[in-house]
Formats: sequence, C-alpha cells, structure tokens
Amino acid sequence: MPHIHEIATVTSKGQITLPKPIRQALGIAVGGKVAFDLRGAEVVVSRADNEEHEDPAIGAFLSLLESDIKSGRRLGSLPEDLAQSMLDNLRHAATSDEDIAGEVAL
Repeated sequence: MPHIHEIATVTSKGQITLPKPIRQALGIAVGGKVAFDLRGAEVVVSRADNEEHEDPAIGAFLSLLESDIKSGRRLGSLPEDLAQSMLDNLRHAATSDEDIAGEVAL
C-alpha cells in the first residue's frame, strides 16, 4: 500500500472527514465503515468490513449477567415504571450528538 499522509480537522462535535486519498486506498465507499484502534500514542484507521464493535465493558457486564442467571442470584423483575418508560421510548430516535436535557451527573 502506498504511503499517504493526510491531515483532517476535528469539528466541534469531534468529527472528521476521512480524506479522499485514504478512502480510495482503503476502498471505502459511501456508507462504508471504518475501525479506529488506539495503539499507544497512535490511532490506526482501517476498513471495518462489517465487523461488530465489541465494547469491553459490555462484554464484562454480559459475563456477570450470565453467571448471575446461571446461579439464580440477584434476579428480579424490572420496576413497573422503568419497564413502561423503556417501552415508551422504544421507538424514540436519538443521535449521539444530540444535547441532553436536564442535569447530568457522572
């Protein structure tokens, strides 16, 4: 693969446009997906080819949940108001760059 050096600007929303020579070299078309891998102080961008992103926190949570289900520990029904709220918001479209209403504590 040829050496290509391109610079992209990060927007206020944390977005970049993948430069055309990079898209062409990787064969990424409109709607294509890219993967970002952090390796030390470098970010490596590659074509994703429909790979699923695996969040390590989700994997750990699912493992914990699986062990609890198998052992029958800490299992119970969702509170009715929480279940109803989840159902009410099931079809609510949201975007990750949408502002959050109200106070948020982290």
